[in-house]
Amino acid sequence: MSEFYNIKITINKELSAIRLDKVLTNKIDKFSRSQIKILIQNGNVKKNNKIFNDSSYLVKEGDSFDINIIESNTTKYKPENIKLDIIYEDSDLIIINKQSGIVTHPAPGNETGTLVQALLNHSTNKLSTINGNNRPGIVHRLDKETSGLMVIAKNNFTHEELAKQFKVHTITRKYHALVWGVPKSQTIEGYIERNKINRKKMSFNKKGMGKFSKTDLKLKQSFGNSSIVECKLYTGRTHQVRLHLTSINTPLLGDKLYGKNKVNQFGKDKENFNKFLILKNFSRQALHASHLGFFHPTLKKNVEFNSKIPDDISNLIKFLVKY
Repeated sequence: MSEFYNIKITINKELSAIRLDKVLTNKIDKFSRSQIKILIQNGNVKKNNKIFNDSSYLVKEGDSFDINIIESNTTKYKPENIKLDIIYEDSDLIIINKQSGIVTHPAPGNETGTLVQALLNHSTNKLSTINGNNRPGIVHRLDKETSGLMVIAKNNFTHEELAKQFKVHTITRKYHALVWGVPKSQTIEGYIERNKINRKKMSFNKKGMGKFSKTDLKLKQSFGNSSIVECKLYTGRTHQVRLHLTSINTPLLGDKLYGKNKVNQFGKDKENFNKFLILKNFSRQALHASHLGFFHPTLKKNVEFNSKIPDDISNLIKFLVKY
């Protein structure tokens, strides 16, 4: 059972002209500033009896805020002995090379066998707590079928510092992908929002609806009906790479959610039809997070990590090179 309680805060002269998230963090000791921002973004804060979502708002004397707090008996997930491919680890963070097929954190339908349970086992529960019990240490995520590099925070200071870098887009991230067709090297920009019909999908548009997204696409090698590309992310929106590739009619190989109606055009060449069938039956989306760089919060220096393309994708590339 979840319990609700309300905190009411009225702004006096001393608090005037301070950011809302800072005021609420100081007034509500049990939450970090990042958690307060989540409360604001989720509609748990009202200003003068109306839902208010602006964390950066400079409060004014006389403003009245109602904060709706939900206290729930959240599930305590148990550690599980799941093998991790650890690229780097120190007292503040872990760099994981996530395998394809593992979900990042527990969710309905995936309560066990996730990366979180593996991390709880490895770290003996010494992970950041900013995102609650079901996402300890998780600063960002990769889709279930996507493989590659992730950074995990061991404490709240590291988590908050890394989250700031993700927010201002100073984290460097590159993906390698196998795509249908032969795209030109280019920059793709547009806006991403939740699909209004299918809530499991996102939608891409050029009309300013949603959050801005930007990817640099570089063609690495072409095989006629497919290619290897490198994607450099300037933003990290949900399903960004998949949507951007689909938007230029070169969808990601193995993507079961986006671009399915665009694939059959690449099977019209009779001489390469067998190759087309092998590519079409690839078991997962051919996307790998191959590079991750950021400013280490405690070492006070830039660090970079790289990961080789995994065997399932590299074996497919070898097949394409041969045939």
